[in-house]
Amino acid sequence: MTPAAHALAAIEVLTAIAERRSPAAQALKDWGASRRFAGSGDRARIASLVYDALRSRSSIAWRMGSDEPRALVLGALAFVRGVSAEEIAASFAGAAHAPEPPSEAERAAMAAASLGGAPAHVRGDYPEWLDERFAAAFGDERAEEGTALAQRAPLDLRANALKGDRDKALQALSHLRAEATPLSPLGLRVPLTSDGRGPPVQAEPAHLKGLVEVQDEGSQLAALIAAAGPGEQVVDLCAGAGGKTLALAAQMEGRGQLYAHDSDIRRLAPLHDRATRAGVHNLQIRSPRRGADVLADLHDRADLVLVDAPCTGTGTWRRNPDAKWRMRPGALEIRMSEQDQALDAAAPLVKSGGRLVYVTCSLLADENGHRVAAFLARRPEFSQVPAAEAAIAAGLPSLARFADPSGAILLSPRRSGTDGFFVAVLRRA
Repeated sequence: MTPAAHALAAIEVLTAIAERRSPAAQALKDWGASRRFAGSGDRARIASLVYDALRSRSSIAWRMGSDEPRALVLGALAFVRGVSAEEIAASFAGAAHAPEPPSEAERAAMAAASLGGAPAHVRGDYPEWLDERFAAAFGDERAEEGTALAQRAPLDLRANALKGDRDKALQALSHLRAEATPLSPLGLRVPLTSDGRGPPVQAEPAHLKGLVEVQDEGSQLAALIAAAGPGEQVVDLCAGAGGKTLALAAQMEGRGQLYAHDSDIRRLAPLHDRATRAGVHNLQIRSPRRGADVLADLHDRADLVLVDAPCTGTGTWRRNPDAKWRMRPGALEIRMSEQDQALDAAAPLVKSGGRLVYVTCSLLADENGHRVAAFLARRPEFSQVPAAEAAIAAGLPSLARFADPSGAILLSPRRSGTDGFFVAVLRRA
């Protein structure tokens, strides 16, 4: 397929997303299933163009004067990828399967390329209804934070200390030009191709043998701030597929006991094979059972309980850009209720002097500092550990500069070059 054919396909996928209100991943899957002629490389390039258009949908629509799929694709080519109107026109005119070349009005819009006078939510490419919440979190810099969230995310890996150190991992992946991440002492970053794709690292021997795991640097830092220690009793209460579970296990060096639980047994399924590959031997997976408290024997026993709470995922928009446009206020209310429930479920597990670490991949105070404040009001036996103290205890004192007004650590693409994560450390008296 030609680049022009990729553009035409991207317009078709975006049209399906708009008309059927389907997630981008499903629309792309449906498109590929009905067009077997498209190879894996073509499908990847189409997906990359679709996601570029979605990441910058508001700012593209403002400059193009339209949010129709064609305008979004033309804008993604012009404003995100830097292709001139003349180059686009030549590409489209010379291809058998292509959109119509840009009109004079479209060429003029692409040439102007100005966001002058645009409101913050347009410049920052996030939903207008979230502007007040972004202003509460970032003030006058909210558009810049939104712009950072609209960029492509890097491909980050974590060196598994149970199988080797970062230097060993860097050597094993040197052919991918892997480099050390700036903040996590365990992180590696692999360059993306020009169209935003990463190499198939999960097929690399280093991954198959458990030396590395795919994990954003921000997620690595959240696990490091939790500071699981050898010999401790540790509970990962909302473990999901187990990315942070495995990171905690490596910190524990095979000593002590690690328990992984999630309210949805399906989310835990991948953890079994992942733990085996990573060489984790001190893990118990406590799957949910209807009507049973599968963690009852752990009450008042845990040195550390990690609550990686369900959230809106605003901090991960770089990786899931269509999620920001599908997000609704009602979803935020549901997540806040789930977060309160998760914190209340975690509290009885923490022993005297133990730690409860609350993590979200959200940038919204409603899900972050406000939830912590509400929990502390309900459970006065807990107190918050200041961000600087938590960073020092984790051996990462430089992270104190990412403290937010609530006293926790807030990471974001613009602040730290990572996905967005909120991490609050609470201690039981």
